[in-house]
Amino acid sequence: MNTSEVLSAEGVELCYGETPAVRGAQLTVRRGEVAAITGQSGSGKSSLLYCLAGVLPVARGEVRFEGRSLSELDDEELSALRRERFGFVFQYGELLPELTIEENTALPLRLAGRRKAEALAAAGEVLGRLGLADLRTRRPSQVSGGQSQRVAVARALVHRPAVVFADEPTGSLDSANAAAVLDEFLSLARSRGTAVVLVTHDADVAARADTHYTMRDGVLACRAREAS
Repeated sequence: MNTSEVLSAEGVELCYGETPAVRGAQLTVRRGEVAAITGQSGSGKSSLLYCLAGVLPVARGEVRFEGRSLSELDDEELSALRRERFGFVFQYGELLPELTIEENTALPLRLAGRRKAEALAAAGEVLGRLGLADLRTRRPSQVSGGQSQRVAVARALVHRPAVVFADEPTGSLDSANAAAVLDEFLSLARSRGTAVVLVTHDADVAARADTHYTMRDGVLACRAREAS
């Protein structure tokens, strides 16, 4: 394996009943790389994303993280991998309404067993980098959509994961907020050497990626990769 390669898919297939959703997908993602997957609704791009993250089991083929096949991991190991080495950003943030912004951000560290004070300090540092330090004690209902999505980015990156999986991370935002959130997300991820795999319908978002894949009827194709 290339030492810079962190995630790969080899001949990945997924079906819902008799209906194929992903057909023989091939993909590699390097450390610190941003890979975008675009395609029409129903093309299979989100299904592939969740296969790569170990959320959906593949019917055929193999997903490897740092050289190890996810199929070799039991449920407990997969849960630990998603909790400790992966981060997730969803279209609508999915923040817990009963927790403060600071507590939401610190959640991955708390789930990994880090002490509260240490976790909150790390959360404060990331929130500060995203311009959210003044919102630490507010609840999700007390912040805007753009701010909420920035918090989701902070939560995904606070534990310095190897890969962040993002499903339409700016899809719920207007164009100005979407551009700002994407700028901050990708800048922070790249500064930490975190790879990003994102699904988007937005060509402007995909244009910011190092590698652009397209998906149609479950078939994945790589359009471009920047030279190292």
